Amino acid sequence: MSGSRSKLKTAFKKARTIGPLYTGGAVAITADGKWLVTCVAEDVVLTDIAEGAEICRFVSDKEPVTALCITPSGKQLAVYTSSTALRIYDLPTSSAPLSRLVHPARTIPRAHEAPVHVCKADPTSTYLASGAADGTVKVFDLARGFATHVLRGHGGVVSALAWSFPRGPSLGLEERALRLITASVDTRVRVWDLVRGAETARKGKTVKPDAVLEGHVSVPRGLDVTEDGRYLISGGRDSVVLVWDMEGAGKGGKKGKGKEREEVPVLVNTVTVLERVEAAGLLREHEEVAGTSGIAGRLRFWTAGEKGVVRVWDGKRGSVICTLGEEQEASSADQEEQRQILDAIYVPSTSTIISVHADQNILFHSLRTQSLSRQLIGFNDEIIDAAFLRSPSAEHESHIALATNSSLIRLYSTHSLDARLLTGHTDIVLCLAASSSGSVFASGGKDKAVRLWAPVAPAAGDAWGWACVAICEGHAESVGAVAFSRQDGPAGALKFLFTGSQDRTIKMWDIASVPGSASDAALARCKSLSTTKAHDKDINALDVAPNDALLASGSQDKSAKVWAIDARGAFTLRGTCRGHKRGVWSVRFARGERILATGSGDRTVRLWGLEDFACLKVLEGHGNSVLRVDWMGGTGEGGGSGQVVSASADGLVKVWDVGSQECVATLDGHEDKVWALSVSRDSQTIVSGAADSVVTIWEDCTEEQEAEKEAARTEIVLKEQDFQNYLALNDYQRAISLALSLSHPGRLYKLFHDLAAAPAPGASITGHPAVDEVVRTLAAPDLAQLLRYVRTWNARAGTAGVAQRVLNAIVRLRPSEDVVRAFDGPPGSFNEEGESGGKKGRPGEGNVRELVEALIPYTERHLARMERLVQESYVVDYVLGEMDGLLGDEGEDGMDVELIAHQGRSM
Repeated sequence: MSGSRSKLKTAFKKARTIGPLYTGGAVAITADGKWLVTCVAEDVVLTDIAEGAEICRFVSDKEPVTALCITPSGKQLAVYTSSTALRIYDLPTSSAPLSRLVHPARTIPRAHEAPVHVCKADPTSTYLASGAADGTVKVFDLARGFATHVLRGHGGVVSALAWSFPRGPSLGLEERALRLITASVDTRVRVWDLVRGAETARKGKTVKPDAVLEGHVSVPRGLDVTEDGRYLISGGRDSVVLVWDMEGAGKGGKKGKGKEREEVPVLVNTVTVLERVEAAGLLREHEEVAGTSGIAGRLRFWTAGEKGVVRVWDGKRGSVICTLGEEQEASSADQEEQRQILDAIYVPSTSTIISVHADQNILFHSLRTQSLSRQLIGFNDEIIDAAFLRSPSAEHESHIALATNSSLIRLYSTHSLDARLLTGHTDIVLCLAASSSGSVFASGGKDKAVRLWAPVAPAAGDAWGWACVAICEGHAESVGAVAFSRQDGPAGALKFLFTGSQDRTIKMWDIASVPGSASDAALARCKSLSTTKAHDKDINALDVAPNDALLASGSQDKSAKVWAIDARGAFTLRGTCRGHKRGVWSVRFARGERILATGSGDRTVRLWGLEDFACLKVLEGHGNSVLRVDWMGGTGEGGGSGQVVSASADGLVKVWDVGSQECVATLDGHEDKVWALSVSRDSQTIVSGAADSVVTIWEDCTEEQEAEKEAARTEIVLKEQDFQNYLALNDYQRAISLALSLSHPGRLYKLFHDLAAAPAPGASITGHPAVDEVVRTLAAPDLAQLLRYVRTWNARAGTAGVAQRVLNAIVRLRPSEDVVRAFDGPPGSFNEEGESGGKKGRPGEGNVRELVEALIPYTERHLARMERLVQESYVVDYVLGEMDGLLGDEGEDGMDVELIAHQGRSM
C-alpha cells in the first residue's frame, strides 16, 4: 500500500488553456506574422501565433470594437470603438505573457462624429487614416495625436482605405507624394494628395480629391496600390475587380486645360470574379506562388469573398492563377453565410494570406505550397465531449478532438493553436471515442449516424488532418455514446464498435474492414452485427473492458449494466449495478482489474465489483451532477490503490484516491458544467472541456511539487541549525535576521525572553548590548516584521513584557522616520489579514497609524493591571501594619508577627 500511495498524483498545473480567441470584428497581424490581434467580445487580445499563448489584453471602454490596425513597424496598435474614441497602445516588446492590462499611450475621446469602420496606418507608421459612417475620412499624426487632414466628399459609409507612397532610389521627391485612396458605399473611389491637401487647407479652402473613379456599381471593399504607385486595384461586392493605371499617360487620362492639365487614373482592365469581393490586395512583384513559375513580376492580385476561398489572379490577363482553400457545398442559407470570408490580410514576410471567416475561424494559406498552413478557431460553443488522438508519426497523444454544440468536429494540436474542422455530420455531434491506438476515432450525433475518422497522409508543408473513412447508420434516434474495442485485431486492424442511442438500443458493428488511414476511396458502410434493447431510457455512456470481454452501459434509468461480449458478434447481460438515485452519465472500466466506475446525477461516483455487481465504494464531494469519470493508471489488488478522475456540473474536476476514498486534488478551471473529460494513456495529462467554451489541459506536476517541498524542508532545517549555531556563538545579528526571514516569531520571542532573564553584561535596553545594536541597524523590512510580531505579543498578558521591552528599544533607538519608512507602501499593506487601511498622508503613515492603534489599547490595559497590582500591594502593607498594632510590641508572639510583617514588606 505504501508503495502505491507514493505514486499518487496529487498536483496538476494548467499546461494550456484553449479559450475564445475571436468572436467577431476586426483582425490585425504584425508585419512579421508572429502576433495576432483579435476581438473577444469588447476586449482586444494579443496572441502569439506560434506558441498559441495569449500575450496580453488591452484596457477597453466596454464598447464594441469597430476598427483596429497595427502600424507596419509593429510598435503601435490603434483601436476604435462605437464610442468613436481612438486609443493608441504601445505593443509589448516580448512574447512573455503580461498579467496586467495594457493601458493606452494616447486617447482621443471623439476622434470622429460617427462610428469608424476602417482604419489603416501609412507605410512609415507616421499617420493613421480612418473612415467613418458619416463619409468623413481623417488623418491623424500618431506621435502628436492630432488630425492633420479632414477629407469630406463621400456619400456614405467609408468602406475601404489604401495608402500610396512610392518608394525606391530612382523616384524623385514629386514622385514620392503621399496619397490616400478611399472608397465608400456611394460606389466611388477617391484619390487624395495629402501634401497638396494640406496646402489647400492652410489657405482656408475645401480639400477636394485629385480624382474620383467611377466603375463599380456596388460597394468597393478592397483597395491596394503597387509599391511603385503605378497601378491601383479595387474590388467590390459587384463581383468585379478594376485595375487602374494611376499615371494615365498616353491613355487619355488628363484633366484641366493647358499647362494645368494633370494625369488622372485610367481603367485598364475589368476582371470578373463571379463572387462578392470582401477583400482584395496586390502580391509583391517577386512573390513565389507554387506552380506558377515564369509569371513572377506580373501584376498579380488576390481576392476573397462569399465563396470562402482565396483566389490569386493575373491582373493583366484576368485569369485565375491558383485557388487557396476548398469551396464547400452549402446545404442551407445559414451555412452559405457562415462560410464566406469577411476580411483577408496579406503578409509578405511569410508569403501567407490570412482569411477571416464569418464562422469566426481564421485560416492561414501558404502561397509557396498552396496549402492550409494553420487554422485558428475563434470560438467554440459548449464543449460536449473530448478525446485524445495520436497521429501515426507521434509517440504520444498529439491532438485533441472536440465535439461542440455544432455539426463540425474540432481538431486541435496539443502544443499550439493550430486546428482543423471536420465536416460530415449534418447535426450536432454528441459523443467521441478513440480507438486503442488513438489514430482512428468515432463520432456520433443527432443525425442518427456514426462516422469513423482516420488520419490523412501529410501533404506538402505542415498540412495534417483526419478524414471520414466509414459510416454506421441504423439507429432511430440520436447517438449519444460510442466505444471501441480495447485491443487491436490481426495486423493492427480494428475489431468492433459499440454505439448507444436515445432509441434505448445498443448496436455492435463490424469495423474490421475500415482502413487505418484516409484515402480517396468511397466511404465504407459498416455492418451491424447485433442490436439489443438495453435500457428503459436514453443511453448516455458505453465502455469496453481492457480484455474486450465485457461492455458497460449507463442510462438515464439510474442503472449501469454489464454485458458479456461474444466473439461471434453478440452480447448478453451479465449483471445490473443499481444504487444511483439519478441517471448515470458515465461508465468506465478500471485499467488493471475488474472494477467499474460510474458517475451520476446524484453527485456521487460509485465503484462496482464485477463478480457480484455490488457497490464497493462511494466517492462523495461534488456539489452537482457527476458528468464524466475516468481512471488514472492501473490499480492494485482489491481496487484499493487506484485513482479516479471525475468531472461535474459544478465546474470542478476532482482526482480521488480510491484507497482512502478522499479527494487528493481539485482542478478549478471552468465556470460552467464540465461535460468533456479525457485522460492520456500515460496518465500524465488530463483534458477537460466545459459549457463555458474553455478547454483546459492539465499536466501532472506531483513530482515537481514534492521536489520543491523537499528542497524547502531541507533549506528550513539548515537555517534552523544555523540559527542555533548563531545563538551558541552569540551572533545575535545573524540570529535575529534569520529568525525574521524564516518567519519564526516563537524562536525570536524566546531569544528576547532569555536575554531579559539572563544577567546583562552591560547597560542595555533589550538585555544585551549586541541586541541593542541589532535593533538600531535593522533593515526597514525586518523592522516592520519585528513590529508586527510585537503587536501580536502585546495582545497577550504572558508575552506583553517582552513586547514592551522590544518596543521600548525600538522607540528609543530608532527615529520615528525610520519606523514610518519601514512601512512605506500602499495603505493597509502591513495588515496581513486583508483589512483596509487607506488613510491619507505621507507614504507609510497609514500603516504606522494602524500599528499604533493596535498597540495602544493593550498597552493601556497592561499598565492598568500593573497599577492595580501596586494598589493592592499597599493594601497588604496596611493590613500587616494594623496587625502589628493589635498584637503589641512586646512578647515572643509580637516579635514573630513583627518579623512576618517585615518579611511581607520586603517581598
